[in-house]
Amino acid sequence: MHTSMSRDEIRLDPADHSRRTFLFATATVAGGLLLDFSVPGARAGETRSYSLSGFVRISTDGAVTIMSKNPEIGQGIKTTLPMLIAEELDVDWRDVRVEQAPSDPQRYGDQSAGGSSATPINWEPMRRVGAAGRQMLVTAAAKIWSVPAAECETSSGTVIHTPTKRSISYGLLASRAASITAPDLNQVALKDPKTFKIIGRSVPGVDNALIVVGKPLFGIDVVVPGMMYAIFVKCPVFGGTVVSANLEAIRTLPGIRDAVIIRGGRIFDGLVDGVAIVATGWWFANKARQQLRVVWDEGATATQNTASFAKHAAELARQTPTLWLTRDGNVNEALDKSAQVLEAAYSYPFLAHATMEPQNCTAHYREGQVEIWAPSQDPDAGREIVAKTLSIPMANITIHMTRCGGGFGRRLMNDYMVEAVSISKEIGAPVKLLYSREDDIQHDFYRPAGFHFFEAGIDAAGHIRAFRDHFISFGEGGKFAPSAELTGGEFPAKLVADLEYGASLMPLGIPIGPLRAPRSNGLAYAFQSFIDELAHAAGKDPLQFRLDLLGERRVLPSSSGPHGLAHGIDTGRLRDVLELVREKSSWGKRKLPERSGLGVAFYYSHLGYFAEVVQATVSAAGIVTVNKVWVVGDVGSQIINPAGAEAQVQGAVLDGIGSALWQRVTLHNGRVAQSNFNDYRLLRISEAPPVEVHFLTSNHPPTGLGEPALPPVIPALCNSLFAATGIRIRSLPIDTNQLKAGIPA
Repeated sequence: MHTSMSRDEIRLDPADHSRRTFLFATATVAGGLLLDFSVPGARAGETRSYSLSGFVRISTDGAVTIMSKNPEIGQGIKTTLPMLIAEELDVDWRDVRVEQAPSDPQRYGDQSAGGSSATPINWEPMRRVGAAGRQMLVTAAAKIWSVPAAECETSSGTVIHTPTKRSISYGLLASRAASITAPDLNQVALKDPKTFKIIGRSVPGVDNALIVVGKPLFGIDVVVPGMMYAIFVKCPVFGGTVVSANLEAIRTLPGIRDAVIIRGGRIFDGLVDGVAIVATGWWFANKARQQLRVVWDEGATATQNTASFAKHAAELARQTPTLWLTRDGNVNEALDKSAQVLEAAYSYPFLAHATMEPQNCTAHYREGQVEIWAPSQDPDAGREIVAKTLSIPMANITIHMTRCGGGFGRRLMNDYMVEAVSISKEIGAPVKLLYSREDDIQHDFYRPAGFHFFEAGIDAAGHIRAFRDHFISFGEGGKFAPSAELTGGEFPAKLVADLEYGASLMPLGIPIGPLRAPRSNGLAYAFQSFIDELAHAAGKDPLQFRLDLLGERRVLPSSSGPHGLAHGIDTGRLRDVLELVREKSSWGKRKLPERSGLGVAFYYSHLGYFAEVVQATVSAAGIVTVNKVWVVGDVGSQIINPAGAEAQVQGAVLDGIGSALWQRVTLHNGRVAQSNFNDYRLLRISEAPPVEVHFLTSNHPPTGLGEPALPPVIPALCNSLFAATGIRIRSLPIDTNQLKAGIPA
């Protein structure tokens, strides 16, 4: 993310000043800021809300409406960002109304959801826009009273003159505030965190009550006049194209408006070839699909298979890496001098996102103008794709952001958006495109699979002397495919003197991309599991082994990564979360039932430090029961909304457990074998363990929570299974037959 700042602007409209006065305090600071007050004259007793646009509207009755600029995908940001503004504006949360902002990058700057980035990007800028509003209101009151602004304070939407105890509500002051010169947002005074009344308090999600009663908030709920329903049938082999289809026969079926071939390219996040069936109802379209007959040119990807990837990876592992990511010291010499040398191969599969709300988009193309209603994590990227595909200006595209029924990275891709617009243009009517569950799983942007071939040496004292990983991943031309990377700074880099990471790449014909905690969700499993192996081989307690490896408190050097310079690990923060999770889980002191074990892992990702302990039990049939998970996280100095934060951590942990136990996407002749929740299992409520969450606050700016709690739980679970059975899980998902074979009779 790039941070930019433009000059603060004041725009006063002298025309019709008797009716309307507008003030825009604008600054794009790390994603955009805009504070608008607009207060025309109102009739006595009339309650009105006054604002043209922006983040804040104030009505004469004191109600404050705050716009939430980022997409809400279940991470709670629609509640969190307005809390920041409301805190510094100094209003009561009960008086705040929250609305979803439209997609408008000129006004709001970056409007995206991904990478757990919203909190670190917006923590200070959103507070500053609230503080600027507070300062303007205080100045307005001070002018009315002819007193110094320094004699005034605010409380609960009111400005108070401290010496005389006179007060004026924000609603009555807003029109005066419109004539006040907007302050420099970098100079406004922010509250002392000790005085926070909203930040740090558990607040229910602003949409919770609406969701419970089924209000139409999601993309799948959108209905517009004259709307038709569409499905889009793509080649089961990625990159395949349409040769022919029985369109005339489909057009005669009940409820069908049209059936057309849509031509596209081979860019997966844009428009690809397919057949659109448009009907008066989605079930009519889906029923007609059963009679659709398409002749496909399947293309080169039809030769790709999961089994062949594994075989090729094993062959590449025996060769010299084609890419060197880091080479410290002399690994071969250090291995020769080690008391023990361990080798292990770890692998993890492709994964689908499996959002509860399948991909969908409602679109209306009219004479070069496009209106879109979509659950997107990055709507402006969708605007760019639509503009490029249809050869129209981006200014001609209006996007309404809806709440997303899950995202996890899938909705960073806007393929469904450009598909819906293209179908609407073709048939000349608004359409709602809705994927079936099978479409959703079989036409995803998958978490890439990965293969790690480790070798490490331990000295006589049980310390790691040498460490090597040959990572087999996907990509071409010496460049990793999206989200398939490993960086040279991956733990335990810079903590082992003789260490090297190399990589070899395989070409891939299927779309891949970020899934919750991208890269980290696979890397943590492989590295933290192998670290656990080394601890046991050294005869050391696995948690203490990690503390010993971290050593003294310091920040390790930064390393280059796919998105620029990656922050170096703060070993002190990792030590702190490890030590606290040891205490909270009673590590080493807990009496466990037969065939139960405790496993530990930690990880640093998305600026968050997490350590987790899992207790799991394995039955004689090899069935895994996760009994409990203890989590300790350090995401900086402030938890903005504790209720939302705990929910994010618990959700991430349960997400990771489900993926480790059951989930995989397998490719056969270029086709995804899995199709629905019967063969792509999600964790059931009855299978969810209690997750005990603790936050360790530190003297660092607050960071995000959507992702960093997920990576450690997978290796912690696998390490607990080793403690319970003596069986090491080196391939995901967990094989119950392998565990069953390892249980003593």
